[in-house]
Amino acid sequence: MKTLIMKFGGASVATPDHFLRIANLILERRQEYQRIVVVVSAMGNTTDKLIELAKMVHPQPPCREQDMLVSVGERISMSLLAMALIRKNQSAVSFTGSQSGIITSTTHSEAKIIHVKPHRIVKDLERGKIVIVAGFQGVSREGEITTLGRGGSDTTAVALGVAIDAERVEFYKDVKGIYEEDPKKRPGSKLFDKLNYDAAIAIVSRGSGVLHERCLQLAKKNQIPLFVKSFLDSKEKEGGTLIMDPGGIRNCPAVFEEECEASVGCL
Repeated sequence: MKTLIMKFGGASVATPDHFLRIANLILERRQEYQRIVVVVSAMGNTTDKLIELAKMVHPQPPCREQDMLVSVGERISMSLLAMALIRKNQSAVSFTGSQSGIITSTTHSEAKIIHVKPHRIVKDLERGKIVIVAGFQGVSREGEITTLGRGGSDTTAVALGVAIDAERVEFYKDVKGIYEEDPKKRPGSKLFDKLNYDAAIAIVSRGSGVLHERCLQLAKKNQIPLFVKSFLDSKEKEGGTLIMDPGGIRNCPAVFEEECEASVGCL
């Protein structure tokens, strides 16, 4: 059966009304894809607020405890989106990163995904459910909750797409796709309809911020197509940026990220 990963960032889940709006987008895509996994970020600036809260208690929050705290943001989003879909009579279930089988290195705040064991996800997909996954987080082999760093939900989406052999990963943003330069700073910037992975990585590395560079590297390793589009207009069928290497062959077995135990200044 055709499988799709849909990823929604913080801007697309900023308010309760947004959850109902993107639930409609998901149901539209369900007409084409029998199996859908949705990855969500925390609502709006929730992560920033949680970090500020931590610093009110401790000026240099221990990274383990900070990971425990900030991982709550995505858990809020996943459960609210599942509720929005259930309200629309669609069977849905939400999972944390650890429940989804996302295994990471032990480095808190900047963990790398080293393996994905999506057994529970696949089981519920086979039952006809839409599965909602909290992005940005996983669990180390030692059983500790970890986070993947800023933009890590994008990498979560690609890793899941690789693990369950999805046709592609769609990213829903507050812009229409990937531009030559940041369209919020340069309104006349060129919108690309197609890019290969290296070209997309080069643009993102210049600071466009549309996608997490690590997600592009992971997609390139496994040759999984990505599509970046706007969530702002559900009626908009055209536009967006397709990222892939024509003729690329996927790795089997899947390749994830290198382990990294580098210090990030945590206590």
